[in-house]
Amino acid sequence: AAKPIASPIAVAMYPTLSVFKLTIGPVITAFFFIVVFVLSFSLTYMLHNIIDAAMKLHHLGKTVASRFELATAAVASVFLGFGSLFLLLASGVYV
Repeated sequence: AAKPIASPIAVAMYPTLSVFKLTIGPVITAFFFIVVFVLSFSLTYMLHNIIDAAMKLHHLGKTVASRFELATAAVASVFLGFGSLFLLLASGVYV
């Protein structure tokens, strides 16, 4: 006889996982926006006070900042995505 398909996570944990992930996701998103604002302000301020040779360093810094922003956004979206999934599962919408 075939075994029935069972969830690897207990159904009773769905609401807890949903609250946890939907709390962490916006916190990381807020952190993302704060870092983007601070970096853009400081890089703009630096542009007014440095010479042309430092523009290459600024470009390099922008590349590093872009990678950091992409990684932060990816982590936040994973938390929000799984949080939404567990919210749907906890409310009885099995997707």
